[in-house]
Amino acid sequence: MVESTNFGNELSYEKKMLFWACFVAIAVTAFIFIIRGQVINAWALEFSLTETQKGEILGVGLWPFAISIILFSLVIDFIGYGKAMLFAFCCHILSGVVILTANGYWGLYIGTFLQSLANGAAQAVADPVVASIFKKDKSKWLSILHASWPGGMVIGGMFGIMISDFAWQWRISMLFIPMVIYGLMMLGRKFPIHERVLAGVSYKEMLKVTGGLGFFVISILVFGEIGRILVWPNYIVLILAAGIALYLGIYLRSIGNPIFLLLLFIMIPLATTELGTDSWITSLMTDEMKTLSINAGWVLIYTSFIMMILRFNAGLLLRYFSPLGLLAACSLIAAIGLIALSKTTGLMIFVAATVYGVGKTYFWPMMLGVVAERFPKGGALALNTMSAVGMLSVGILGTVFLGNIQDAAIEKQLKNENPVLSSKILTEKTSIIGHYEAIDPDLRSKLNVDEQLIVGNIEKKASKNALMIVAVFPIIMLVSYIFLIGYFKRKGGYKIVDLQETKN
Repeated sequence: MVESTNFGNELSYEKKMLFWACFVAIAVTAFIFIIRGQVINAWALEFSLTETQKGEILGVGLWPFAISIILFSLVIDFIGYGKAMLFAFCCHILSGVVILTANGYWGLYIGTFLQSLANGAAQAVADPVVASIFKKDKSKWLSILHASWPGGMVIGGMFGIMISDFAWQWRISMLFIPMVIYGLMMLGRKFPIHERVLAGVSYKEMLKVTGGLGFFVISILVFGEIGRILVWPNYIVLILAAGIALYLGIYLRSIGNPIFLLLLFIMIPLATTELGTDSWITSLMTDEMKTLSINAGWVLIYTSFIMMILRFNAGLLLRYFSPLGLLAACSLIAAIGLIALSKTTGLMIFVAATVYGVGKTYFWPMMLGVVAERFPKGGALALNTMSAVGMLSVGILGTVFLGNIQDAAIEKQLKNENPVLSSKILTEKTSIIGHYEAIDPDLRSKLNVDEQLIVGNIEKKASKNALMIVAVFPIIMLVSYIFLIGYFKRKGGYKIVDLQETKN
């Protein structure tokens, strides 16, 4: 694995091979994501996990991604893309071993943590490499690259369902196959030099795009989760994040590019809308799908298939829409889809899922495309910071928030409708959100059949209500994108920034 400054047309075969190697590496992260969603309920039963603990495990599958992707983005131009991909491969293999040998919550948590580090390292390579290879069509090719995410979920999800009658260990073991494949595909590949480096943009200029405020957002999210694990008081988290932000703000003399920072904040509801919902969708739809005798995993597979097909055809839509216009349209469609999912039953769920699948299709790749096209001076750091904040926010807050919504709704309805029953099964728990009461799985197992039915009906209602609340996020995004479209229109229109033209 070597770096190459000569990456022109004569290396078209090398470009294709490197692109598809990156494609498979991202697909592996999707395999992990959907398999984890399929086995989370089995883990809950075997290890007596609450809904919020399930959310924390789903969350740790996301937020360490940010640690990995940010750290590699800061040094990747010095160490090279090959070493970062080697780290990803080693962590992927180790994570599978840890999870398969887990005997409780913390074993699952640590194994999932390692998976997330590996996923971050893989994406720290893939996005800037593809943006550097296809400088003139970044949004299009980043969208095609990220067709690997839903594609991986379709293939991984189908295999997972096919062996759903087997123990969950079989589905985790299946992950080793694509891991080995992408490791072999990366051997001998030549990597490009990022356009920022080729254009002579300094490391300090790169940092200025993210700036002090951007690093504050990243730091407070990272230290917030570390503080939860190490039981730090909130003021320690705030001091550490503010210290890093203040130092970098003074050193760089920049809080960050204002438009980049706005995009960074938009990424928080975007990630929660897409990944936060995807993390929970199988569990949320389980009861509804049982009435149709359909495995709930097919809902996520179906929406992922829609995303895969549409992302491969992003170039066609980009002839008629700017990336921001496409993001605004998708936000509106996603909000409608989430509201419909919270209200519909039976086969109409697949109609609602179709709307939701179309809506969320271009969220992630188009945001990366906007950053790559408008902020090439930010280098790999700006591009990967966007993904990092998305993963951090949904990993720390989004998935846990959705789990907590359900626990809170269940607690309230149980106490109102059946206080005697609630006193039998509710226990106090603590999470990053604070203290809460949730159903204790061990206590619930002692209920009689009628009591189990009451609790099950309450859980079903609470799960679907969570989707209605999430619909607020794409509405916030829609307003933000309309503002950005108006901003660029006043500046003469949305245009791709070419560093070589700027240099000349």
